[in-house]
Amino acid sequence: MIEEYVSIEVHNEFAKRIEAEDERQNKRLTKLEDAVGQMTELTVSVRELATQMANMAKEQGKIGERLDVIEGKPAQNWEKLIWAVAGAIIAGIIAFVFSSLGL
Repeated sequence: MIEEYVSIEVHNEFAKRIEAEDERQNKRLTKLEDAVGQMTELTVSVRELATQMANMAKEQGKIGERLDVIEGKPAQNWEKLIWAVAGAIIAGIIAFVFSSLGL
């Protein structure tokens, strides 16, 4: 087997390139870790926002139901008034008929 040795200059140049590559890779990893951290924060924020939106939708539904009740009250009162007036008119007609008949 033939053994070949590299000169110290070649070895030092190779070691310098390896160290430069390690440094470049470490910078890339740091940037990726930062990006993953930001994405995690964003995911948590979106989850919180979705929860708040769901709560707001429930509250809006409750408000809608209360609004329907409030809006329906005048209509109910109007219907009661119509029935009362109709009843009074019918009672008046019946009273007139009975009084005409002498009862």
